Amino acid sequence: MASPPESVDDRFHRLLREYGPAIERLASAYEPDPNEREDLMQEIVFALWNALPSFRGECSERTFAFRIAQNRGLTHRWRRRRRDAQLVDLSVVSEIADPHTLDDAPPRDIGRQELVAAVQRLQGLQRDVIALSLEGLTNGEIADVMGISEGNVAVRLSRGRAALRALLTSGSQR
Repeated sequence: MASPPESVDDRFHRLLREYGPAIERLASAYEPDPNEREDLMQEIVFALWNALPSFRGECSERTFAFRIAQNRGLTHRWRRRRRDAQLVDLSVVSEIADPHTLDDAPPRDIGRQELVAAVQRLQGLQRDVIALSLEGLTNGEIADVMGISEGNVAVRLSRGRAALRALLTSGSQR
């Protein structure tokens, strides 16, 4: 006898169990501040809950969840930049210490915090593809999440890895 279909509520909770920790790590690529990251996670969870009833299965649930997380992360980053642009006095920017300074550890001994800080320093789409790649998504899945070609993903991953390597190497020489 076939089991009854999974309810939206059960499916939602299963998706959070399966992908929640990875989505939290992805959120950290978009927001370094823990309090703001918690707000971003709430936005992601809410967006997932709202979108789940309309999920048609045209992609995997994993891709679906990461696409929502990535879109919320991009929106969050865009809003933060607009807010920060209105609040920051440009005359004091040079006096503020860089919160993403890497420790003196060589790249092979890099810890999670140093890696997250380096990923956060990457620019735009490089950061996005690297963060999704670190979560184990394939190039095809990343392409689906971001709405770009697999070839474009491969190029951005290659350039992103080179930029990440440069950030980690320069951090170990400080």
